[in-house]
Amino acid sequence: MSNISLILKQFSRSVLLVAGLALLSNTTFAQADPAKGETIFKAKCTACHKIDSKLVGPALGPQISSETDDAYLVKWIQNSQALIAAKNPKAVKIYDEYNQMAMPPFPDLSEADITNVIAYVREEHKKASAAPAAGAAGATAAAETGPSSILIWGLVGVIVIAFIVILVLNKVIGTLERLLLKNKDLVLEEEVVEGEPVDKFATLKKLAKNKKLMFFVVLCFVIALGSWNWVIMWNTNMHQGYQPVQPIKYSHELHAGAMKIDCQYCHSGAYKSKNASIPSLNVCMNCHKVVKTESPEIHKIYDALGYDPDKGTYDSTQAKPIQWVRIHNLPDFAYFNHSQHVVVGGIKCQQCHGPIQTMPEVYQYSPLTMKWCIQCHKRTEVNFKGNAYYDKMMHVHDLIKKGEKVSAAVMGGLECSKCHY
Repeated sequence: MSNISLILKQFSRSVLLVAGLALLSNTTFAQADPAKGETIFKAKCTACHKIDSKLVGPALGPQISSETDDAYLVKWIQNSQALIAAKNPKAVKIYDEYNQMAMPPFPDLSEADITNVIAYVREEHKKASAAPAAGAAGATAAAETGPSSILIWGLVGVIVIAFIVILVLNKVIGTLERLLLKNKDLVLEEEVVEGEPVDKFATLKKLAKNKKLMFFVVLCFVIALGSWNWVIMWNTNMHQGYQPVQPIKYSHELHAGAMKIDCQYCHSGAYKSKNASIPSLNVCMNCHKVVKTESPEIHKIYDALGYDPDKGTYDSTQAKPIQWVRIHNLPDFAYFNHSQHVVVGGIKCQQCHGPIQTMPEVYQYSPLTMKWCIQCHKRTEVNFKGNAYYDKMMHVHDLIKKGEKVSAAVMGGLECSKCHY
């Protein structure tokens, strides 16, 4: 027994060493995560930038790969206008090269987020640069990527659980050793009497009598059951990833991505009302009276409007609404105003809806939970300068300081969304 205990103690030290090394390696890889950077890049950067070709702004691959001062890049991405105002030579040069068109600030991105984006851009630019040489040589270089964080934390979890089990077994072995010392007459191996029935459950019965072992088993069961209940309750009524089948196969990847149609063209309500609104079929007909008229999906629009493409006439008696399936839905007690976030807050559509320009079929990208909203509100800094809404609020504060009367209309009481949800 003492030999087994010694072996287990030595093994437990090895487990602790492996766990420490796993945590250290995870910390090393956590410094920059290109995978997270890819998600942020597609959500916030693809509207103006590409990796290796010019779009609205410059190609990011050559720019970021040639820039060695990452601290400068972080400041530029968070608030390039502040660097320009401070007469930073690099910032002023880029500002002048692009006809004094300033890059919008991203104060909601942390330094770690921007570091991840930089790592992703450099990695993609490196792949693109190495592709021609690899093709000529007839070989493709494998990209070096860090191990999955889920795999590492899973490994650490297994090691920790194994270590706990080892500690418990050590305690059990120690208890058995003490019992052996107290009971000198105890026989370790009982001779089986011929003809006497063997109790197959003798070992289990002995383990069941061990109070410490049974307490550990019950404790693990309670923790596992409690964790499972917590996860179930926490994810109740969450629909992240929800992707229903729509009556018409409309591709945002084609319209918003390839065709570069602005979100406001179809969802004009996002800029002036509480709801983003579903575009009417007449908006579709602005193009599809002459574009893709042979498509079966476009004919679904014709049928819903009662439109005859051969005659170019509408029959209102044949018109019927299209039953779109709602994807993003908030509880009745939660009030969200699109115009307040888009116009006043300056939030891009992709910040909540994800890389919509890459989705063949739209799905719910964000969890839309209270915690998710609160985290965004904590990260987002309020920009008071040049904002008509906050200018109005400052004017109201000045009137109150002067002792003048302030009506509800001055406070925005005439806005439609104040009363009409």
